[in-house]
Amino acid sequence: MGEKRIAIMQPYFFPYIGYFHLLHAADSLVLYDNLQYTKKGWINRNRMLVNGSDALFSIPLRKASDYSTIEQREVSEDFDRRKLLNRVRSAYQKAPHFAEAMSLFTTAIEYPEPNLFRFIKHSLVLLCEHLGISTPIIDSSTVSIDHTARGQDKVLAICRALDATTYVNAIGGAALYDHASFNAHGIDLWFIQSEHQSYQQFNHPFVAWLSILDVLMFNPTETVRQWVENGYTLVANPAPVS
Repeated sequence: MGEKRIAIMQPYFFPYIGYFHLLHAADSLVLYDNLQYTKKGWINRNRMLVNGSDALFSIPLRKASDYSTIEQREVSEDFDRRKLLNRVRSAYQKAPHFAEAMSLFTTAIEYPEPNLFRFIKHSLVLLCEHLGISTPIIDSSTVSIDHTARGQDKVLAICRALDATTYVNAIGGAALYDHASFNAHGIDLWFIQSEHQSYQQFNHPFVAWLSILDVLMFNPTETVRQWVENGYTLVANPAPVS
């Protein structure tokens, strides 16, 4: 059996470029749909550039229980799609690649899907197609495991169910996982180290790690594809210090 890299992530709407580094590095991405929704996370919001500074944009949601899963949440019926599109248009209309990036964002925003998970998954598939990423995306609820498991135990269960030889994660999550536990199950543990890539944002000082929307507004698609493919390194998780 050859190497099989699995990544597991929450769905994020138009995430930063590091999310796509993870997608590119993995053979499959498991997308959490049956994980509890977190209000202050990045699931339905991200950052864009407005007058030289970072500013939040978000997909408003219907009110629901604090214990609802991502798949149980719905986009608000009061979501003013035109207002958000106009805000993005106002912020980026003079960007060099505005037309192409705006068309992509508009297609995502106008997708007529009330379910939050499916709404975000559609946008991720759209972006992957645009960036030339063919990594399959698997809904976590379809993986045959005990879904009451939490944290590292759930990750290990998913990896084992999918016959993964390697688990790949963002480097920011390195402290959440134990190298020895993965080795005990015959699974390597690697982390994505995204390279800092700056580019011209009008005449303002550069603001890093904004939504992929910002990257696409200021750079040719082919350049962004090259950054996705080559703009990261895989870093081994060091053994725990005794």
